[in-house]
Amino acid sequence: MAYKSRKDGTLPLLVFVTVKSLARMIVLGIILLYVSVWLISATAIKLKVDTLFYTTVSDMVPKETLLKLISEEITPLRVMNEEELESDFDWLESVTNVSLFDPRSLFGREIPGIENYHTQIAVAGKGTDITNLPVESPAPTDDQLKNQEIDQHQIDRANGENGGDIKEVDKKSVFIYHSHSWEAFSPLIKNNQSKDPASTNEKVNVLAIGSKLQQELAKRGIGAVQDKTDATQALKDKNWTYYESYKLSREQVQEALAGNGDLNYLIDIHRDSQPRDITTKTINGKQYARLFFIVGKENKNFEKNLAIAKELNSALEEKYPGISRGVFVKTKAEGNGVYNQDLTERAMLLEFGGVENNLIELYNSTEAFAEIFAKYYKQDVVEVNG
Repeated sequence: MAYKSRKDGTLPLLVFVTVKSLARMIVLGIILLYVSVWLISATAIKLKVDTLFYTTVSDMVPKETLLKLISEEITPLRVMNEEELESDFDWLESVTNVSLFDPRSLFGREIPGIENYHTQIAVAGKGTDITNLPVESPAPTDDQLKNQEIDQHQIDRANGENGGDIKEVDKKSVFIYHSHSWEAFSPLIKNNQSKDPASTNEKVNVLAIGSKLQQELAKRGIGAVQDKTDATQALKDKNWTYYESYKLSREQVQEALAGNGDLNYLIDIHRDSQPRDITTKTINGKQYARLFFIVGKENKNFEKNLAIAKELNSALEEKYPGISRGVFVKTKAEGNGVYNQDLTERAMLLEFGGVENNLIELYNSTEAFAEIFAKYYKQDVVEVNG
């Protein structure tokens, strides 16, 4: 194709058009890159990419080769054998959650959504997929906890509709506790400005759910003990951080187990950070805050605790279709990975509702769980006692 001379201005115009086209291509490229990252982060494709990436890198750089290369650069490691080197790197992983033999752990937290990479859906509830996995609440700030005004009217209404006489049960076999006791619910705090509310007031945080569960179990002849430790203050007193929450609750559980030989069931109650449309379900004209189970994979009792979670989940879904978001398995890669579930073979972490659920919805779900758990408990006691 022949171009006209520069005198008529065609060449500068052509250059302008070329630059403009290039700019469009760059913008389009950025958009495509963003969409690609989103697809990898938020859809089932990520599972295949994850396996392919890890396998490919592992094949290209075997563990033995990587250990050799690292030891060549770090002089003190040269005299260590492969077993000793692996032991040291296991220690590094336990402290930093970074595995030198798993490239995902090096960049996983840098890509939005990819922190959920290792969460496994053991049982998917209705509508549950990799795009709406549980979201853990962050540590509360001092500003969040100041000058809160609770909605006492809603609290009184919920207690009025769901109240009743509570009988005392001598034998305590269930221990209810809260590793993240500050997790609160927006509708219960009048002046809440946070998308992820926190509170030390036990009327508006997850302690309210624990108290309700204790009452509902007592109605059904099951004795429970609730630990009401303010985790926020307890962590401050020990000069510990948010990341040591489960270390704190572990002390509480161990102390409780040591003081009462009848305690066999551990229930750690949380709430999710997902919005209302994900965490609410209407069943037979009644609204429920959806719940789900978290099982830690990094402990000796994993299989047994997973089996209990699946059994309870199945029974819940049979009586209250859609009340559960499912059963999720977590490793150290995106959470604690143990959740104190190594301490008994009957331990569970339950999340009731989300940030936008009200107290009546939460209480409805607590009653439903207590009903199902009571049936499981009585059958379990029969089997244990032969």
